[in-house]
Amino acid sequence: MTKFDELLGKINREHVYVQTHNFPDPDAIASAFGMQRLLAQRGIRSTICYKGKIDRYSTQKMRELMEIECLNVEDLEAILTSEDEVILVDAQKGNSNIININGDEIICIDHHPRNDKYEYRFTDIRPDVGACSTIIAHYFFENEIPMDKQIATALTYAIRIDTNNLSRGVSKLDLEMICRMYDECDYEVIHMLENSNLCFEDLVAYSKAISSIEVYDNISFADTGEDCPVIASISDFMLALKEVSFSVVYSRWDGGIKLSVRSEKSTLDAGKIVSASLAGIGNGGGHAAMAGGFVPFSGNEQEAVILMDQIKERFVNVISTWKGGKG
Repeated sequence: MTKFDELLGKINREHVYVQTHNFPDPDAIASAFGMQRLLAQRGIRSTICYKGKIDRYSTQKMRELMEIECLNVEDLEAILTSEDEVILVDAQKGNSNIININGDEIICIDHHPRNDKYEYRFTDIRPDVGACSTIIAHYFFENEIPMDKQIATALTYAIRIDTNNLSRGVSKLDLEMICRMYDECDYEVIHMLENSNLCFEDLVAYSKAISSIEVYDNISFADTGEDCPVIASISDFMLALKEVSFSVVYSRWDGGIKLSVRSEKSTLDAGKIVSASLAGIGNGGGHAAMAGGFVPFSGNEQEAVILMDQIKERFVNVISTWKGGKG
């Protein structure tokens, strides 16, 4: 019995919901899309849902080109019941980047470090792989389920994005899936998506981050302004500086401050450091090389500045302790 066969055995309803993390990225949407197609091959209908918005141009373009229908959970509040079964992809219950909807989260497919506080009927959590889409692609090949050009293109693009073009957190399975999908996917579309991923507002965010950057002993902090959809890309950008080995980029969002963290994996574990730095005031976590966090906040601009100064101090102190061999 394959993992996908085992997964199917845990579903009791003819229709399920496939939920991504809030403000989904290409990996979340492609994983949900792939799962939807897999379930359809076994006669199970599904609806993809998420909280927030799809805020990056390239992500929205991928969704349009692949004809992926995704519904906001706010539009489903009158429909969802506690009896509805939910499959989580690229996310886990209890994490700061996913809302708890009215439904029974029975299955979790993810590639982030395991959150042991919650149980499911079935889990396939593989922190060693670079993208959740890799796990979904593996289900197709392991079960000899046909994969069309739309699915192959979406999954390939997602793996490339989540691994920074196969340069970060890559496993052998990521590479194997990329190779096996090569003949099926549309690389012209992938090239277009990878080279059309910024709009003018994003440049403004880059400009603000560059003008606000502070560096303390190879730790950088940068402010991208309000509601910035590209803090992850900007955090990657800052880590490319030779003077930086640990990057923290932040943005003021409705209800709090969102952070994107990047690290040179050989020196500092981003996931553990952001979790320790935000303990007691927010939530955070992720991989050794890339992580994120969120600090709830509803004060004015001056109070936000004071809070960020406190957050910066927390990061510096935690990293200092880490470097001292106590992390």
